[in-house]
Amino acid sequence: MLKAIVLFVVVTGATSLHAEQVLNTEKLAENVYALIGPLTNRDPQNLGNNANFGVIVTDDGVVLVDSGATDKGARMIHAAIKEITDKAVKWVINSGGQDHRWMGNGYFKALGATIIASEKAVADQKARRESQLDRLWSLVGKEGLEGTDYIYADEMFSQQKILKIGNTRIEIHHAGHAHTPGDSYIWLPQQKIIFSGDIVYTDRMLGVGSMSAHKSWIAAFEAMAAKQPEIVVGGHGNPASLAKAKADTYDYLLFLREAVLAFIDQGNSLEDIGKIDQSRFSYLKNFDSLKGRNAQRVYEELEWE
Repeated sequence: MLKAIVLFVVVTGATSLHAEQVLNTEKLAENVYALIGPLTNRDPQNLGNNANFGVIVTDDGVVLVDSGATDKGARMIHAAIKEITDKAVKWVINSGGQDHRWMGNGYFKALGATIIASEKAVADQKARRESQLDRLWSLVGKEGLEGTDYIYADEMFSQQKILKIGNTRIEIHHAGHAHTPGDSYIWLPQQKIIFSGDIVYTDRMLGVGSMSAHKSWIAAFEAMAAKQPEIVVGGHGNPASLAKAKADTYDYLLFLREAVLAFIDQGNSLEDIGKIDQSRFSYLKNFDSLKGRNAQRVYEELEWE
């Protein structure tokens, strides 16, 4: 049984902005924790941290999965880590190119951490930096962005990187373009836990965006699922079984691909995309706001296959 501990973290060092963020800290196994962000959008209160983060405590220090969307968001994450351990954050893994996966890198880099990411994640971060900054500016505000630097990985890999820290083995796998081009999952074989980044969404509907590729996303999920994890910590939503991750992410992607293919085969045009019945997945948060956009994006991708 996963034990949830609610941490009320007040970010200090802000000027007129004193944002209080609630992160749910869940102990998944000995020395392995998930910091679960809210399912809402980025806002001045969460400082862009509407996502999940991983904390792996090793003999030599902490390995953090994803650094938050802003400098203040990174400080918020660090405050939560300090409630778990007094060990320093020595490594930060960016699981992808989305803002909350990497824009807090500067804070942890200044503390001496080594930043690790796939080559494609770094290329994506560089390509979308300005557009992500503009979006964050509109969502968290000027004060929320204060102090945020753009620091990229010290160590990059193409498909796989293995970290062996004392008795802890951590595998980082880039299995293909998913929600973003450089998405990776982090596999802890001893504990059978995966931090999937945005390859998996649970409890809320995933977003197929302009930077996504739904067909290879399906393949990336399959590669991750082949590890047979007992616990999957998605990029958003509560830690879950593989079956739950499959139902909320993989089954939806397969359904959407097949439904849009049938829609096209019937001679329908993009203007009628809303006719596709996605109500099977209406239990997911953000269903109403994302279902149409997702179908439109898959339609556009299929036109080029």
